[in-house]
Formats: sequence, C-alpha cells, structure tokens
Amino acid sequence: MTTNALSLLYSKNSLTLYLSEINKFPMLQPEQEYMLAKRYKEHGDVDAAHQLTTSHLRLAAKVAISFRHYGLALSDLISEANIGLMQAIKKFDPDKGFRLATYAIWWIKAAVSEFILKSWSLVKIGTVATQKRLFYNLHKIKSRLGLYGETALNEETASHISKMLGVSKRDVMEMEQRLSGDSSLNTTLSGDSATNHQDMLADDSESAEEALAYAQDFQLKKKMLNEAIETLPEREQFIMRNRYLSENPMTLEDLGTHFGISRERVRQIEAKAFEKVRNLMHTAAQKLILD
Repeated sequence: MTTNALSLLYSKNSLTLYLSEINKFPMLQPEQEYMLAKRYKEHGDVDAAHQLTTSHLRLAAKVAISFRHYGLALSDLISEANIGLMQAIKKFDPDKGFRLATYAIWWIKAAVSEFILKSWSLVKIGTVATQKRLFYNLHKIKSRLGLYGETALNEETASHISKMLGVSKRDVMEMEQRLSGDSSLNTTLSGDSATNHQDMLADDSESAEEALAYAQDFQLKKKMLNEAIETLPEREQFIMRNRYLSENPMTLEDLGTHFGISRERVRQIEAKAFEKVRNLMHTAAQKLILD
C-alpha cells in the first residue's frame, strides 16, 4: 500500500488523493513502534520497516508543507521528505530512549533543505544583492504587514515593499509569484465544501518529544550556525555574516573594496567558507542525533 500511496504524488488530483491515502495508516503506540524498530534493526524485517514508514508519512508531509513557500512543487518536497524519513528509519536505534518522530524530523528536514538548496541553483533565483535581499525578506515583510499565508500582494503593497527593499515593483511581484509555492493546499475539495486540501492532514496530538523538537529547532539551528561561523578565520566570518545573515547583504564588489581584493577572490573565499560552515553544521547535527 505504501507504493500505491507514493505513486499518487504524481497522478491526477495527486495531492488530495495522497493526503487522503496516508491518513488511512494507523498511528503507532510507543510499545508497538519499539518492537517494530527492534525487528527491523536486528532482523532486517521489511514488513516492520513498512509499518514504521507508513505510520510516519503524515509527519513527513507536514514537514514538507512547512517548506512550501520556496516556490517548488509540493509533490517534490513530499517525495524528498519521504526519502529523509526512510533514511531515518534505517539508522534509528529504539534503545536510545526516544520516539522515531523526534529522530526522523532531523533527517526529513535535512533532505528537504538539501533539495531546496540544489533547486535554487537550478532555477537561478538570483545572485545580486538586491535579489537575495528580496528573496530572504519578502515573507518576513508580508508578515509584518499582516499578510499571512497565501495572501496575494496588490499593486500598492508591492510598491511599498519595493521601496523598503530598494528594488523595483516588478521584481517584488515576480518574486512573490516565484515563492508562492503550491497554493492548492488552500483550495477547497469541491465547490460546496468548506474543507481544503490541507485539512486532509489529520491534526494528531504530537508527543512531548515532537513538541520539544519543534520548539527547540529554530534556536538550536541558530546556535549551531553561529558556532560554525565563529570557527572561521576573521575575514571569512565577516564575509559570511555580511552575505548571509545581514538584513542588507553586501555585494561581492563591496566586500572586495573592504578587503582590498578582487570580486572573484571574495567569491572564492565565500564558497570555501560556506562549505566549511555546511560541513560543521552537518557534523554537529549528526552528533546531536546520535549522542
């Protein structure tokens, strides 16, 4: 049944059918999950792995939906989330004392995040400072203005945002369209129904472990990022903070002028520093999970 459910992601009316299908799989009690995980870990029991996977497809879908504002097809995000889930199940040790959902969330988010980063380079979001500033701040500004979720921008608001960010109104509208994500979650299932696609995901009460993982996730990642950057040489720290963490990112030219080096040399230093930080954060996350 898992294969049938996953195949629905790319079929006609895929989202509605997929969310409906995965809601049919039962949630596991802690003792059930433990025994299934032990069977898979110690005996390679495929049926046990199947039950662990299907019972957590809703979790993977919810995580994928949280990334829907990055302008990528939701079906692709869910597919990557499911890959992360299966990787987590392969490595999960039930004797560590926590639930699979707590462990799997890290693998799911890592899989989706990596997919998004790769996709950014493919769709060429934009490399100039103004485009980056627009990309990173559009949703933040919309929230400040009280425009939540899928609320579309009107001409007046787009003009206001363009002045705030120092870009053209056209750039704002194009980026808004690019980042609008898969709005089909917010459409109703039928003309006379008040139920939308997102409602198809059951709102099961999360365990204490899941709630803690969600609550601590942002602060933990922020701490890991800062710790990783602090290990870099001073010049690389300055470049990383002013290219990725600043409200007004500096251009390569500005940084070149600041350090008295060429634009290309700044780009090389940035690429090297970015790779260091990514590896350090990956190592830190793995250590945190496995310890």
